[in-house]
Amino acid sequence: MERFHSKPNTFVGQVNINVTNLESALTFYQEIIGFQVLEQTARKAVLTTDGQTGLLILEQPVNVIPKEGRSSGLYHFALLLPTRADLSIFLRHLLKTGYKFGASDHKVSEAIYITDPDGNGIEIYRDRPSSEWTWSNGKVTMMTDPLDGDSLLEESTADWNGLPADTIMGHIHLHVSDLQKAEEFYKNALGFSIVSHYPQASFTSTGGYHHHIALNTWQGVGVPAPKQNSVGLNWYTLVFPSEEVRGQVIEQLQKIGAPVLAENDVFMTEDPSGNKIRLCLNNA
Repeated sequence: MERFHSKPNTFVGQVNINVTNLESALTFYQEIIGFQVLEQTARKAVLTTDGQTGLLILEQPVNVIPKEGRSSGLYHFALLLPTRADLSIFLRHLLKTGYKFGASDHKVSEAIYITDPDGNGIEIYRDRPSSEWTWSNGKVTMMTDPLDGDSLLEESTADWNGLPADTIMGHIHLHVSDLQKAEEFYKNALGFSIVSHYPQASFTSTGGYHHHIALNTWQGVGVPAPKQNSVGLNWYTLVFPSEEVRGQVIEQLQKIGAPVLAENDVFMTEDPSGNKIRLCLNNA
């Protein structure tokens, strides 16, 4: 994989979501997606692919309620596989399980879409080499074309054995209530560039990636944030390359009046639609 998810870039590192039943969710995330359990308590589990780094955290809140319609929050989180062969193996695995999925060719990537039993959206994808991406006036060309599944299946004959150890959180795609306000927040406060547009959606990144964070108003303009005990997104992390860069972002957040809470060197903010973000450092 190319170095869009390492210094000096800022990128999504970890995602925390609510589920209605932790044990049922763990069965899905292990047997269908291919995660391993790194840590587990009665209401929380940290999932990993390499046995060391938590990528996804599942929580079962007290008095949890099903995913709310027409609200801001998670559209999907996206797991980036190292190679096309890895995506080929995953596709064959899904076909064997019979679990329902969708698929698209975005020109910059090939993607498979699936939802967990609670309706949380998941993308599993592989990137085409960045040398094959098309840029014009600072914008990258992205499409939503049918995936050539036959070609993908021919890429590998290996058996599925869970997610590859070097799978990473490639990006996150969020429902927001106001696209312009969201763009201004992610650009002016967090330092992301707008690199593509789609009907009622914007794609943002650092370092020339096709997108680390996508934003859309497909649930409607002006939608409220979901309740705290609702299925869906709790928070996600942004990983900054240095204390200096994170400090500059915190100053920018404070200038625009965005909330910044600090606890034991963990800084938390939220975008104008109520999507919560933890501001972390890259310690690699």
